[in-house]
Amino acid sequence: MHDVFENYLSSTGRLSAGEIDFSKQFFKPIRLKKGDFFIREDEFCRHIGFIAGGAVKAYAIDKEGRENITCFKFENEFVTSFPEFVAQQKSRRSISAVEDSVIYRINYPDYQYLLAQVTAWNEVIKSVMEQEYNQKERYLLNYNNRSAVDKYRHVLSDEPILIQRISTQDLASYLGITQRSLTRAKGQIHRPNGL
Repeated sequence: MHDVFENYLSSTGRLSAGEIDFSKQFFKPIRLKKGDFFIREDEFCRHIGFIAGGAVKAYAIDKEGRENITCFKFENEFVTSFPEFVAQQKSRRSISAVEDSVIYRINYPDYQYLLAQVTAWNEVIKSVMEQEYNQKERYLLNYNNRSAVDKYRHVLSDEPILIQRISTQDLASYLGITQRSLTRAKGQIHRPNGL
């Protein structure tokens, strides 16, 4: 699994082989079973992680006790609650595994030290933050104020990994619709002779 992390760092084109070797010592692997937390809402956000295998979801709990899922992260993606990690504050959302996962995590003091020692990491993190922003922007553009059928159609064409690896319940939460609406949308789209 460490190779996955090393390959990702190499693929960024920003770190030398020596910088990658130096960096790896700060990232410690943890194994999460499906349902385990990487970050809990209302606890200090002390780590950033790289997913070497598996998948996680980020969500907040609403007043009715329902999960409102805001994103999923898969292999070769960094995961944390970025604003709270940078500010070292309590997280406003939870991040938990939706599959058994291996995550290489770094704590905040080591992260600060690494940024100071290997300045190229600033470019890597900048790129990660840009991807995070673009993901949120795409989510708003593609899933806000659209019908359940349009939302599901978009997932089919642009994010098929969600259909392959995410439960119907979690996908419905992410799309902001009920499971029943999602099931109906699937039926409309997959019905013989189209719509």
